[in-house]
Amino acid sequence: MKRRSNFIVMTQLIKLIKPLTGYMLLAILMGFLGHLCASFLTIFGGYAVLNLLGFSAPTLTVIFICVCVFALFRGILRYAEQACNHFIAFKLLAFIRDKVFQALRKLCPAKLEGKDKGNLISIITSDIELLEVFYAHTISPAAIAFLFTIVLCLFIGRFHWLLGITALAIYLIVGIVIPILISKASGDDGIQFRTQSGDLSSFVLDNLRGLSETIQYGQGRKRLEEMNQKTDALIINEERMKKIIGHNIAITNTIILLSDLIMLFLSIMLYQKGRIEVDGVLISTIALMSSFGPVVALANLGSTLQNTFAAGNRVLDILEESPLVKEITEENELSFSGAAAEHVTFSYDEEEVLSDISVNIPQHSIIGIVGKSGSGKSTLLKLLMRFWNVQSGSVKISNTEISQINTANLRDMESLVTQQTHLFHDSIACNLRIAKLDATQEELETACKKASIHDFIMSLPKGYNTSVGELGDTLSGGERQRLGLARAFLHNAPFVLLDEPTSNLDSLNEAVILKSLHEEREGKTVVLVSHRQSTMRIADTIYSVENVRMS
Repeated sequence: MKRRSNFIVMTQLIKLIKPLTGYMLLAILMGFLGHLCASFLTIFGGYAVLNLLGFSAPTLTVIFICVCVFALFRGILRYAEQACNHFIAFKLLAFIRDKVFQALRKLCPAKLEGKDKGNLISIITSDIELLEVFYAHTISPAAIAFLFTIVLCLFIGRFHWLLGITALAIYLIVGIVIPILISKASGDDGIQFRTQSGDLSSFVLDNLRGLSETIQYGQGRKRLEEMNQKTDALIINEERMKKIIGHNIAITNTIILLSDLIMLFLSIMLYQKGRIEVDGVLISTIALMSSFGPVVALANLGSTLQNTFAAGNRVLDILEESPLVKEITEENELSFSGAAAEHVTFSYDEEEVLSDISVNIPQHSIIGIVGKSGSGKSTLLKLLMRFWNVQSGSVKISNTEISQINTANLRDMESLVTQQTHLFHDSIACNLRIAKLDATQEELETACKKASIHDFIMSLPKGYNTSVGELGDTLSGGERQRLGLARAFLHNAPFVLLDEPTSNLDSLNEAVILKSLHEEREGKTVVLVSHRQSTMRIADTIYSVENVRMS
């Protein structure tokens, strides 16, 4: 994780909310006016006391009217502030998640392959929700506290400049000095907590996916102990952070009480010297006592901000990460007229997967690629999809370098079916329409018949409206694979890439699908990767990948 200073994190996070600046300013204004109303309710109470004691002060009628007006506006302004903050909070959650998903889409799959999915889930959920606290409950209180401090210092200072300076010093200590000291005392606790939380999410997700294996091999107790260890470490960190928060509250409240006493004694001293009147003693002290709300809100942020900045760091890491494969948007649109890989070499880190590979894929042909597991067959398909950039050589479609074709244009021309078809927690129809959003029911059924899955779907109680469950758990591997093939047929792209498309199928279903592929070959170009010799009988040309080379 890239380490940024808290100031940089804060400025970068603030830049993200430009579309909501108007609502933020409105919330700040409402909050500022509301706090003024609340403080002046107490201040007018002080004037009422002065009136009753016979000192110069507004009449009780005026005071009563002012108190009623301020009380009414306090309620209205408080409601308006909260409404704005809640609107901002929900909008921000959607806004930032949209930005994160856009970033993840650009990073995928090259930079996300093999990444810790649990940590990603933690960032998308809890980290982003924590940022809502920063925007709605940090920026707004800070701005309100700043404006409120200026007004109250001027109000108290009108009795005597020394009282105004003293109030300013007290506000700065409570609202700035204490949060900074508490933040430094917290150290890296926030970052550690967010990291540990993400690790725990990953561990739980991993264990849920492997629950059957855990039960089968009797590893439940061991896994439970590991989970407890991670949970205990998280609890210890959380307890340490809560202890710091408790110290923060205690120190803040102590300083506030001492500050009230300092203001009282200072005003009395000035009164004895004839510098101020009785109203200066009472009103200045009451004004200070009633005005700590905004700066206390800042003081309480000292420890929680570390957690928030840690979450912001993790989110910014994703938003600022550069994709290995950049989207192309400004090139001319192409029609598919064949593909080729020429002297392609590719490595994952230090592991060479393909070396000087050349494959010619003429239009309207079926090209078969065979080879052992790990020989680079699937990698070649990913390069044709431009999930990765080649490190040496070239990949061309329609006699054009693949890196010079608009990404959307490329996706329209290609369909990829992998061995592991991902299904979303939705109906069969919705999962199929991922390939074509406006597909009719007739088109769905035609595609499924070609993939030899229509009869099975119709045997289900809800047919095409049947839910597939989470990750397609209600379906077998072969059924999921056939739905993946149906998607490819529905997409109707001219260039079809099939990675072990029949690996989970029996001979009968394999024969049906191969027959469909052979019948659909008019207007289609197919690259068929498989280790099954039976699958290769429809191929026009067969390439063999052995020891990272093509033969």
